[in-house]
Amino acid sequence: MTTATAPTTATTDTAPGATTTLAARRVAELGARARHCGLYDRLGAPLYQDLATYDDPETRALLSGVRTAPGPVLDLAAGAGRFTLPLLAGGREVTALDLSADMLDLLRAALDRAPASMRSRCTVVQGDMSAFALGRRFPHILLGTTSLSLLDADGRAGLYRSVLDHLADGGRFRLTALERGDDDGPDETAVRVTGAGGTAYELYEHWPAGADSRSVTLLPADPPADDSPVTVCTDRVAVIGLDVLEAELAAAGLTVLTRELLTPPGERHRVTLLTTEATR
Repeated sequence: MTTATAPTTATTDTAPGATTTLAARRVAELGARARHCGLYDRLGAPLYQDLATYDDPETRALLSGVRTAPGPVLDLAAGAGRFTLPLLAGGREVTALDLSADMLDLLRAALDRAPASMRSRCTVVQGDMSAFALGRRFPHILLGTTSLSLLDADGRAGLYRSVLDHLADGGRFRLTALERGDDDGPDETAVRVTGAGGTAYELYEHWPAGADSRSVTLLPADPPADDSPVTVCTDRVAVIGLDVLEAELAAAGLTVLTRELLTPPGERHRVTLLTTEATR
């Protein structure tokens, strides 16, 4: 994977969601060719999944945490299976819940290609992580980095209630928080990344220090020279500070047992893994 970062000095609103100078300029170059979509819908889900990797610090930390005790796993906002698939490969029973039918279609397709022993241990559920009722409890419940930011305060409160309703005695709810770790860095970054299938992408992020949200724009780095459509995925993602998150968890009845920083100090994306249990 190669990366390149460039700062921005101003913002515009040339295209939906493309609120940064570099992203807006790049999308404007495409003109009518740009097909705008979200990161998790029919057009965006395959691009998002292509960039997902199982060999990253967050995935390794969550899988390592699950190894501390046996039992089934509830993977919330499971998407196309970033955590679900390696958990199944490791022999776990997994319930994968996600609201996006398009993301779950990708997961089902991956399961169709997987050994029958993996498919038999996976239950796929389309549902809202802020209000779900599965009729069983789990010793392990997981929620990945950006997923929590998809919910507002009321949605997060509903998530915590649902987690407590499904957490087995002595069970652990593990979730990760994303914050900015380079307060003196540029407001905007532009990075070239290569997906699992070999496709190169341009990934733009506008995230001023102290902002309560960040804007992300993703598109193929080398679109064909003809006039064929080019998929442009955009999203605005809320930023929830670690102090706010811990206060919400405590108020909901979840005690933070450990905090583990998963990224080196000074990186733009600071990821912290929280391991929690029901307050006794």
